[in-house]
Amino acid sequence: MIIAVDGPTASGKGTIAQALAAHFKLPHLDTGLLYRAVGRQVALSAGNPDDPADSLAACAFPDSLLEDPELRSEESGGLASRVSIHPQVRRALFERQRTFATQPGGAVLDGRDIGTVIAPDADVKLFITASVQARAKRRWLEMTAKGPERETDIPLAEIERDIVKRDDRDISRADAPLRAARDALVIDTTEMNRERAIAEAIEAARMHLGGKR
Repeated sequence: MIIAVDGPTASGKGTIAQALAAHFKLPHLDTGLLYRAVGRQVALSAGNPDDPADSLAACAFPDSLLEDPELRSEESGGLASRVSIHPQVRRALFERQRTFATQPGGAVLDGRDIGTVIAPDADVKLFITASVQARAKRRWLEMTAKGPERETDIPLAEIERDIVKRDDRDISRADAPLRAARDALVIDTTEMNRERAIAEAIEAARMHLGGKR
């Protein structure tokens, strides 16, 4: 069983994907972390994330980089959005994601193109969304609670502007743009707390799976 969870940044897709994986006892992959690692590697190599060649070279990042806490920073998130527009980067990471998705027993993957590109044959496709304001507030609270001290002073308005920029890059890129698959179940978490969003996603997945049997 493959479950694809897509959506924009800070929509809650990662939290929901982890909960789905735990509920259905499946391995989980946060595919956005791969792109954050590429962006981080570009920075470590003093490269340019807007340069396709520099970004492609960074796809050879060591596996140990995936454990770097810096990948969760706003800076790495912005770099990930910039390197992900390059088709060469997306192709380089495709097989890694596809192999994870098609492993025996299945898996849960979250990202921006899982249901449309990586696993269009997924048994369940969810698209998690929320308003820009709600997503910005979540990111701000997250950074205030556990982020590096240098990030806690970022104004909420600046986070909103950054989210709008990321959304625009993700939606408008020519290769694998952010969008809901035609057969995806859309869940808007704007007015939901964490527990309700998880409960609705699990119930939606269960109903969808039941309808296929």
